[in-house]
Amino acid sequence: MPAVKIFPSLLSADFGNLQADVHRTEDCVDGFHFDVMDGQFVPNLTVGAPVLRCIKSKRPFDVHLMVEKPDILLKDFSDAGAAAVSVHFETCPHLHRTIEMIHELGMAAGVAINPATSFQAAYEAIRMADFVLIMSVNPGFSGQSFIPEVLGKVRKIRAEFPQKDIQIDGGINDQTIHLVLEAGANWIVSGSYFWNAKDTKAVASILRGD
Repeated sequence: MPAVKIFPSLLSADFGNLQADVHRTEDCVDGFHFDVMDGQFVPNLTVGAPVLRCIKSKRPFDVHLMVEKPDILLKDFSDAGAAAVSVHFETCPHLHRTIEMIHELGMAAGVAINPATSFQAAYEAIRMADFVLIMSVNPGFSGQSFIPEVLGKVRKIRAEFPQKDIQIDGGINDQTIHLVLEAGANWIVSGSYFWNAKDTKAVASILRGD
C-alpha cells in the first residue's frame, strides 16, 4: 500500500487566519485539502481560486471541487498553484475528458465518489484517475459523522488497485482512523478533529496510525 499522508481540510481552519494556520501546521502534515462548494451540487458556498492564490506553503494543495461544472474552474486552480484536483464522478458526464484537461494543466487528477455511489458504477473512472477520493460523509458540510458502510468500497478499491492512492474525507478522528487505515485508505483528510486540537502534531501522528 502507498504511504499514509495527512491532508488537513482548510474548510475547518480559521478563515480569518488561513495563512497563519497553514504556516503553524505545515511541518507535521503532507499537504492541505482545499474544499470548493458552489451552492448547487452541495448546499453551501465556500471559497475559490483567488483565496488559494493568496495562501503559500511548502506543502502541496489538493483541491476538491464539489461543483456542478468543474471543467470551467480547472485552469484557475492550476494558475493558483493547486498540485492536485479531484472532481466528482456524479457531476462529470465526460470524465475522461476532464481528467485529460487536469493532466494537461500539470495537476494530478482525482475522482471523488459519494457514499451512495458504488465501486462497480465508478470502476472505469477510478481506473483512469491518479487517485480516488472516497467521501465518508455526504459532501457539503464539515463536522458530520463517519458513514461506516463506505469501508467496503475502500477495501474493493485497494484489492483491485493496490498501488493507487485512496483518499478518504469525512468524520475522520481517533475513533475512526484505524478503520480507514485497515480498509486500505492512505490519504487522510481531517477537518474539525485536526483543527480543533490543541496539539496538531500529536493529532497528525494519530492519523498516521502511529
